[in-house]
Amino acid sequence: MFLKNELYLLYILVIVFYFFTFKAYSASEDKAEALKYLSSLSDFSASFLQSDGENLSEGRVYIGKKRVRAEYFLPTKILIILSENKAMYYDYVLEEDEFFNPKNTNAWFFYDIFRNPYFFENAKVEVKNNELLLEKKGIDNEENNFVIRVIFEKQPLILRGIEVIINDDILKLSIYNHSYNEFFDKNFFKLINPNFLN
Repeated sequence: MFLKNELYLLYILVIVFYFFTFKAYSASEDKAEALKYLSSLSDFSASFLQSDGENLSEGRVYIGKKRVRAEYFLPTKILIILSENKAMYYDYVLEEDEFFNPKNTNAWFFYDIFRNPYFFENAKVEVKNNELLLEKKGIDNEENNFVIRVIFEKQPLILRGIEVIINDDILKLSIYNHSYNEFFDKNFFKLINPNFLN
């Protein structure tokens, strides 16, 4: 009887070990696939709807080899271009530009998600139904707590959304109309007032 109980316990332990090992291996494979997808997004663009819970904005994001460009069309026409340490904001209506370090604003996440291959290294991954979620928590340069979630459709793997929570501020982006292998003019990602390019 004692030997039978030991074998039963051993059998349960093997199943539990196999289940958790398989789950961990599967999660690391999913994470590697998602990170590979994000790092491959160069010469890419997509439309987005952005909501902060009160306001809705519409625009398009463009991913270059080293920079990210976001154009807001509604409700106000605005241009933001980001590199790792430099950024430009341009308001078309007011014809005003501003240059800043993105790490000192809430815009830093746009660059890190798409152009920083190490950003999600210690992120958590979760798969539900046909959705894959990358989640990273931390503290930004301004000592704010943040949570960033990147949501993918799993089969096929496609970027579908980004959620950013910084302290109590929530920003949600729904991403659609993906365009791969775009061709961008050499000036497209320049950190310069667009009026000077004409």
